Amino acid sequence: MSSSVDAAWRSHRAYLVNLAYQMLGDIGEAEDVAQEAFLRLSRTSEVEDVRAWLTVVAGRLCLDQMRSARARHERPDESGTLDVTPSREADPADRITLDDEVRTALLEVLRRLSPGERVAFVLHDVFQMPFEEIAETVGRPIGTCRQLARRARAKFADASPRASDVTDVEHRIVTEKFITACSNGDLQALTAVLDPTVWGMATFVSGEPPQINHGRDAVAPNLLRFLGHGATLVAGPAGEVLGFTDGRLAVVLVLTVRGDRITKIEATVDPSAAIRG
Repeated sequence: MSSSVDAAWRSHRAYLVNLAYQMLGDIGEAEDVAQEAFLRLSRTSEVEDVRAWLTVVAGRLCLDQMRSARARHERPDESGTLDVTPSREADPADRITLDDEVRTALLEVLRRLSPGERVAFVLHDVFQMPFEEIAETVGRPIGTCRQLARRARAKFADASPRASDVTDVEHRIVTEKFITACSNGDLQALTAVLDPTVWGMATFVSGEPPQINHGRDAVAPNLLRFLGHGATLVAGPAGEVLGFTDGRLAVVLVLTVRGDRITKIEATVDPSAAIRG
């Protein structure tokens, strides 16, 4: 791997895996798409905007994969529910369950979109890509891409009152910085995105006592000790961060964001799947 591709890998791999995961909903497939995109980058010269180039390539790969799956008559499991409105105010003990219900519902909507609708929606509404570039990725006119995104957005609005959470730009930007910093083991970048008074709590599904840390000087190193040893992080549709190890979900992190800083991190951890440093 050349030095330029190696630098691009460090800078953009976490972003690319996250992008592919939003479209495919499968962490293994998302990692494969990112790997293939960087392989193609290594065979290409004179790329002016590497991140944009990788985004287009990954988008096309995801689109091809979704179209191929439909051509093979593969259908996702339709057993999830779309009715996720709680009947009472959420108790803190129920929070992870309710967030998981919302995430499942939004994934169900994503899976019901056509390949073109899903790519147009994710690239534009989640990653803020202009429709001119989306048209190049999807291979359709700009007006058609606008219509694809509009139809996808309408399906989200009809399915869940919280679907707008997916397009919260401020939360998305902070979450992306958080994912990149953790993925690269960058303590300075991670500390910069945390509020000085941030506190984090980890709850273990195995029943171990919860761990609580206060202040970014304690929270940031602890996060990197846990997440900086091989975990693959992506953003879930409801704004949470999902951490996978060897394709298995190891941790769900719910971030509370105010402005451009994270003020609270609530993690649910499966120690049997987690990688420890």
